[in-house]
Amino acid sequence: MSDIHLLTFSISPFHFFVNKDFIFCVLFESSDEISISKGPLLCYIISGIHYGEGIRMEIKRGELFESLGNLRKSFFYIIGAVILFGIILFPFTKELLRHLHRSLQEDLVAYGIPEAFLSLIKLTLFASLFLSIPIIFFYLWKAFSPLFRKRGLESSFFVPLVAMFLFYSGAAFCYFVTLPFGIQFLMSYQSATIKPMISVAKYISFCVVFIFAFGLVFQLPLILALLSYIRVVNASFLTRNRRYAILIMAILSAVLTPTPDVFNMALMGGPLYVLFEIGILLVKIIEGKRTASDHPSSGFVEK
Repeated sequence: MSDIHLLTFSISPFHFFVNKDFIFCVLFESSDEISISKGPLLCYIISGIHYGEGIRMEIKRGELFESLGNLRKSFFYIIGAVILFGIILFPFTKELLRHLHRSLQEDLVAYGIPEAFLSLIKLTLFASLFLSIPIIFFYLWKAFSPLFRKRGLESSFFVPLVAMFLFYSGAAFCYFVTLPFGIQFLMSYQSATIKPMISVAKYISFCVVFIFAFGLVFQLPLILALLSYIRVVNASFLTRNRRYAILIMAILSAVLTPTPDVFNMALMGGPLYVLFEIGILLVKIIEGKRTASDHPSSGFVEK
């Protein structure tokens, strides 16, 4: 490697070697040897991630750019779906706000003449985006699925369905469980000298941010499974670093929950940990199938 001029840097647990031709990524605590393939403009985005057996998986720049190009073509369909749902939902926005307001026992106020109207527009946009999630996931997977099908992912049609189920499960958990408890906790601090005047715009933003955040966080097991297919993570790495994962989940729970109390953090952290363990189980299943396909059992038939 002496003839290769490299820029090196680390983002634990990965180490990167960069020159004008490629980006080379190695996972720590895996392999002691690093092999680099030279070639004109190889430009590996992810290359040479080693596990104990020296397995390497490459995602070439051309593959990634092709997927991004496919996503760009689908962008107009996604925007069209959001606009269409927005037109359909706008007459029902006041009813949506009434349902969103159920967790709050105080009246909402509008600071300024246009705030009420603009708040309804904002709620319509978020509601249409919420209903467009299946279409968004479908086109995202349509763009990036070739990367995974080439690496052994079968029955890929179920991936957007699973993503949709996880997103709406997380959103429902937030709306029916976490958000009411969080709002009740925060409103308990009002007193005779402290009377809340809650802006309708800020209340909508407060609720919607947490609902979408929970929906996205619930994608964790699916993300781990997909990363396993391109060999970015493996079960031993996730198990070995479980304590760091728990720390990250605790921080996420503190950030994503509407209140800093332990109870609401547990309402978020508990499902997150369960999803993480489900993700590890899925990764183990994927690795087991990969091992079986890479090393098929040999046998013979007695005559």
